Amino acid sequence: MKLTTTAVLFLLLSASGFAQDKKAFLDPAEAGPDFAIQGEYSGKIGEDVKIGIQVVALGDGKFSSVGFIGGLPGDGWDGQPNTRVPGSGGMEGDLCVLKSDNPEHKGRAEIRDGNLTLYTENNERIAELAKVKRTSSTLGMTPPAGAVVLFDGTSADNFEGGRLSDDKLLMEGTTSKQKFGSYKLHLEFLLSFMPHARGQGRANSGAYQQGRYEVQVLDSFGLEGKDNECGGLYQIAAPKINMCFPPLAWQTYDVEFHAARFDDAGNKTKNAWITVRHNGETIHDKQELDRATAGAPLKEGPEGGPLYLQNHGNPIRFRNIWVQPIDD
Repeated sequence: MKLTTTAVLFLLLSASGFAQDKKAFLDPAEAGPDFAIQGEYSGKIGEDVKIGIQVVALGDGKFSSVGFIGGLPGDGWDGQPNTRVPGSGGMEGDLCVLKSDNPEHKGRAEIRDGNLTLYTENNERIAELAKVKRTSSTLGMTPPAGAVVLFDGTSADNFEGGRLSDDKLLMEGTTSKQKFGSYKLHLEFLLSFMPHARGQGRANSGAYQQGRYEVQVLDSFGLEGKDNECGGLYQIAAPKINMCFPPLAWQTYDVEFHAARFDDAGNKTKNAWITVRHNGETIHDKQELDRATAGAPLKEGPEGGPLYLQNHGNPIRFRNIWVQPIDD
């Protein structure tokens, strides 16, 4: 049988694993059975040792996991690498079985009906963890007096090319018409569920302050927390802790941004700086921004800039966006 160049290329890509199903889900009812298993589990070993486990869907009944001794990120974990235990596994019938990837932490976890059971390598049951659904402490925050409400669910008119979804949420790929200097920002976002995608192809967007400095928006649930992952200041600083919730959970960014300063000749005299809280936890504290980040639509300059919500080819949803201008 003679194959065309296109057919050969497709077969090669499929065999090498590059041809992935990148379907994105925004409705939990359509997300499939793996979505019901993915999520966060919390409990205790004995009476004293709190433990949290994040389970990440990888498609086709496969999962990765991370155990946190002390509790989930933002709920007891001390942030140390030696108290973070990666694992992996998949479906075995109607049971999800996960095993540690660290030879020093042997044993397994089994998930069924929203509960996770931990066993030792000797098959001793040592803990029962329940699935939890955390919410940000700033979710639904009301704009203070004097704030500029950019989006409240009624209209996308405050954005260039603003698009509303059928359920009245703001879609990715838009820029605020109004420009700002220094300010406080509240932003709520929802990541699509893309179990077969990986890395930067997994619910990718970005919230660019002044159209210059990106706070990364990405499905980084269960990852280490790098500068190119959710909450990262792209190519500048990684978040202090990865506070990314599972996809299809509403998340929050609360930002205090102070603009760079320039003299009359247009020379920069002071770098911009930023404090970011992700889901209520501080992940950057007065972090200096010495340059505009890669992909920014605007170069650094003395004039104000817009809020830019990047379109990286993945569906993302936004709501409850407001900006409170502040004096330096």
